Amino acid sequence: MAKATYEVNRNIFQAKALQWAQQFEQVCFLQSNDYKDDYASIDAILAVDASEIFESDSHTTFEKLTIFKAKHSSNWMFGFFSYDLKNEIESLKTSFPNPVGFADAYFFIPKILIKFIGTSIEIEAETPSQIYEAINHYSPTESIADFNKKIKRRYSKEAYFNAFHRMMDHIKRGDIYEVNLCQEFYAENIDLDPLAVYTKLNSISPTPFSTFFKANDKYILSASPERFLAKRGDILISQPIKGTAPRGNTPQEDQEIIHILENNPKEIAENVMIVDLVRNDLTRSALPGTVAAEKRPRVHTFKQVHQLISTITCKIDHSKSDIQVIKDTFPAGSMTGAPKISAMRLCDQYEISRRGVYAGSVGYFSSNGDFDFNVIIRTILYNKSSKYLSFHTGGALTIEADPEKEYNECELKASAILKTLNTALE
Repeated sequence: MAKATYEVNRNIFQAKALQWAQQFEQVCFLQSNDYKDDYASIDAILAVDASEIFESDSHTTFEKLTIFKAKHSSNWMFGFFSYDLKNEIESLKTSFPNPVGFADAYFFIPKILIKFIGTSIEIEAETPSQIYEAINHYSPTESIADFNKKIKRRYSKEAYFNAFHRMMDHIKRGDIYEVNLCQEFYAENIDLDPLAVYTKLNSISPTPFSTFFKANDKYILSASPERFLAKRGDILISQPIKGTAPRGNTPQEDQEIIHILENNPKEIAENVMIVDLVRNDLTRSALPGTVAAEKRPRVHTFKQVHQLISTITCKIDHSKSDIQVIKDTFPAGSMTGAPKISAMRLCDQYEISRRGVYAGSVGYFSSNGDFDFNVIIRTILYNKSSKYLSFHTGGALTIEADPEKEYNECELKASAILKTLNTALE
């Protein structure tokens, strides 16, 4: 592909490019919303149209994807891993229906790639100038994130409390010591403009792993704050989130909440447990003795919430392929609990809906060998053909968990999505 660079008004060109891209069946837009850390790589990137597609048939997905990626090792590759791939990794099963209809994994090699770098864009395509002119002269139409129904709960409060207490029984028996109990919120017969919804969600909740992903009639509209796994050169990075608190109404109240969160024994204990799990997962792909974690989790502040985030790194064992590295750590430990397999098995038993893409991961493999994948949380999933909309929230349960507080935390995590849709829970 050819490359060309242009100076643009970033906001105007980006809005035009996203609307222009909707004519294609494959679209992936990733943006950091100007959040910076030691491992940040891109401001924003838009991948459009597919020259090649990989779609899981729910059998030996990782092995087949390894072959697909090897064939396209010099290309960028965008896509997602569904949480349900756990069933291929371990002896687990998911018995609930799949109303959103996503495959277990889906990746594409884009025909068009647009990188946003400050006030510049770089277009990679067969004819970059034609793409630039098509977008630059595109006349975007005003779209509205209309939504005229209330969101239904898959769990009643009573049913959630029942599942909570059953999980606590397992914790008391020593079967697990932490578990992430999730619940689905959904709506049926919904017509909406996915791009308008994503744009509004991103304005309400701008996060470092924001994603708009379109695969034919299915959409991932994500305001994820969490990195699952990234590779930078020979370093692997995972940054699990455990510990959440609401934003304050004033800067002083914010500081008080941050102080309480970063010194809360329960929240720190949850975080430390997941750090230990992630460290253990990374040892499978690390050179011996290179796995390292920050001594204490750090509070990161987002528009809706404060979060406790830890960073774990290691040097990669280059005998492992990138797909094998992901398989060895998948799914994200922050969305399972510990011990990991036992926690996932109990989630299958006591949750009453399929997670599907939720709690999985979406991101990219770059042409230089790096990759970056988020954790799919704070995310709307939408099937335009079946008109089904779904999102999940969850929280970590430990021996000190309180059912009312955990239930309220699930609703706090849903607040940005409900505000985006301008609706409420039934």
